[in-house]
Amino acid sequence: MASKLDKDTYLYWYELMVRLRRFEERAGMLYGQQKIRGFCHLYIGQEAVAAGTMSALRADDRVITAYRDHGLGIAKGISCNAAMAELFGKATGCTKGKGGSMHFFSKEHSFFGGHGIVGAQIGLGAGIAFADQYLNKDNVTICYFGDGAARQGILHETYNMAMTWKLPVIFVCENNGYAMGTSVGRSSNVTSIVELGKAYDMPSESVDGMKCETVHEAVAKAAERARKGEGPTFLEIMTYRYKGHSMSDPQKYRSKEEVESYKKQDPIETTLATILKKKYATQAEVDAISAKIDAEIDECVKFAEESPFPEDSELLKDIYVEDDYPFLVE
Repeated sequence: MASKLDKDTYLYWYELMVRLRRFEERAGMLYGQQKIRGFCHLYIGQEAVAAGTMSALRADDRVITAYRDHGLGIAKGISCNAAMAELFGKATGCTKGKGGSMHFFSKEHSFFGGHGIVGAQIGLGAGIAFADQYLNKDNVTICYFGDGAARQGILHETYNMAMTWKLPVIFVCENNGYAMGTSVGRSSNVTSIVELGKAYDMPSESVDGMKCETVHEAVAKAAERARKGEGPTFLEIMTYRYKGHSMSDPQKYRSKEEVESYKKQDPIETTLATILKKKYATQAEVDAISAKIDAEIDECVKFAEESPFPEDSELLKDIYVEDDYPFLVE
């Protein structure tokens, strides 16, 4: 929904970020109640990355990410009902209850996952962009990965091919400072991850990921470049997760003071402050947005709890594609 930064954009950002925050807060609570099992990686704190991205792209552009995928999946169009049902392992989930937290997917909304293998989506993102280029489509693929995945060898192979073939892909490192519990400074001599793109002459930029405005502007510029056939861009978006790497993370590797310092830059609060300052909405209207989302989250939990589990017959479905090369069929 590429747009200028006007009233509608700010209200879109605010509503989306509140929705993502409330969804993740409830998911964390339900995990504690053992209604959600397995792995669960929350997006709390990183909402401006999703919001700023979506306002800069078209609805039919492609998104692929790692296992911290709830926020980006919902931002791309997956309903809270389908997202929560997936966390519950129900048949009404966005991957029929088979993928769980780490493997959201939606063909309808061009959301290609949710990938549990660290860095695997980097090559896949370039492949999706190659398919669009091959079919003469002007779509852009945006491929997210974390600072830990930036150390994987697949990044270098993919960057080399993406630049050689000028693929319409935007690579985004959501740098939240920690690969699980290992800080960026402890995992590599190169602590400025944006430098990795420069080795391939790829236009690369470090972006403030705690502000929707800076994310939007950087993604919009990269998307325009890609649609012109000028190739990929690498954005190191500096963000922060308020919660642990996953629900099992005791977070002993960072101080409470560090976390609180980032919360002072909370993107929801700063966006709300702009909305009120510019009189884009009254406090009553903002409260109404919050109440609407609270009701939406209550409804998605009810939907998930009441949905059925997949039938045993579903076990071997969706493993193989029966058609020959369906991605080449118009």
